[in-house]
Amino acid sequence: MKIYNTLTRQKEEFVPQEEGKVKMYVCGPTVYNYFHIGNARPFVVFDTMRKYLEYKGFKVKFVQNFTDVDDKIINRAKEEGISAGEVSEKYIAEYYKDAAALNVKKATVHPKVTETMPDIIKFVQDLIDKGYAYESEGDVYYRTRKFEGYGKLSGKNIDELIMGESGRTRNADDEKKEDPLDFALWKARKEDSEIAWESPWGMGRPGWHIECSAMSKKYLGDTLDIHAGGEDLQFPHHENEIAQSEAHNGKTFANYWMHNGYINVNGVKMSKSLGNFKTVRDLLEHYDGEVLRFLILSGQYRGPIDFNPEILTQSENGLKRMRNAKSNLKHLVATSTAEGKGAGCLEMSEEEQETLKSFDQYRDKFCEAMDDDLNTADAISAVFELVTAINTATRGGASKAFAKAALDILMELCTVLGLLQQEIEEKVEIDPEIQALIDERQAARKAKNFARADEIRDQLKAQGITLKDTPQGVQVIKD
Repeated sequence: MKIYNTLTRQKEEFVPQEEGKVKMYVCGPTVYNYFHIGNARPFVVFDTMRKYLEYKGFKVKFVQNFTDVDDKIINRAKEEGISAGEVSEKYIAEYYKDAAALNVKKATVHPKVTETMPDIIKFVQDLIDKGYAYESEGDVYYRTRKFEGYGKLSGKNIDELIMGESGRTRNADDEKKEDPLDFALWKARKEDSEIAWESPWGMGRPGWHIECSAMSKKYLGDTLDIHAGGEDLQFPHHENEIAQSEAHNGKTFANYWMHNGYINVNGVKMSKSLGNFKTVRDLLEHYDGEVLRFLILSGQYRGPIDFNPEILTQSENGLKRMRNAKSNLKHLVATSTAEGKGAGCLEMSEEEQETLKSFDQYRDKFCEAMDDDLNTADAISAVFELVTAINTATRGGASKAFAKAALDILMELCTVLGLLQQEIEEKVEIDPEIQALIDERQAARKAKNFARADEIRDQLKAQGITLKDTPQGVQVIKD
């Protein structure tokens, strides 16, 4: 499998540190609100990466944190008149609900900042002891220039950063720094109501970047196989994680870095600050979670997705094709009961056996796509090819054994993508007029009046109803 490594800016063969095992860290949400569809993209993309690695036989230790200490959480607590802890616990619970709707598997560990405070404080003290950090009026800052290679992930150099700093408005914290480029590892408490912990430098709380360095080290050790997150985290968050962790551990922090692209609205990144976002919770009122997951996986993960009503409709229709294939196969499994081989029977015919062997090509195409830097768009195309082949093979019915084997391979591939996991069987509501037409068509077929039967079939098709003739009777499918 090849992964595009942001650090080296090229695709590389993935080789974990320990054979058969993968250590993977993905930056999780700051829990002060429901997450939007843009936030959901890394959750879905890297959940799919995890699922595919597990499909290939790797044992994956997958860590995704919750940032439950942040100014946004404190502000929300003030707005709602509750504690910061109550805010974070409320939205952690809401995260799990929406993530489950998207078929995102729970991480091996979901560490919280508030539960990792002793590790964070020790990490900061170690950096001070090594000369990479210093205390100033209760704050602790990282000496950015001291770390050789700062900017290697984002491609930024110190000169560019200095120029960026020159145009920035100064604040009171800048006066505490040795250098404008230094960033906070620990922040002194500013007011009594602010959430804070006791530390060697007084009451305070950690800076954002140090939290992930400490949590990843605690649960995955000094060096990660894969560190992943959204493109917006590449700088400064992940850049600062590298500086902190490599200065602290004396080892490479992560061997492979993966970053997903933005979800845009009218060409502009979706974000809460701009107000151009749609929460997953709101979208779930109109679409089921698998439609949203399909949307996210329908594009190559490093590129942008332009979010609009059309792409939601396309995703809904694409998923329906897969669901119809699954439903048809389940119907054939349930209704094929006759002894013997072939359509309507229990055993496969020789022709069905050959057809089943030909389905291996779609599995191969699927894996080839996923092995090429998690190309889920092409993997979905391979599934669609499989669906077309299945529909062709079962048009005149199928044996129970063939239908079950075809269903197994369909589910095998879709399970890796996290699709078709929800048992949503559309109940076809048939009004009396439609049922009368279906009955008339069946009578016409029995009387060998095929012209009238075809006319009724086309009439129903125009109304969004497909009739599928099987050895077990007519199957009604709403398009």
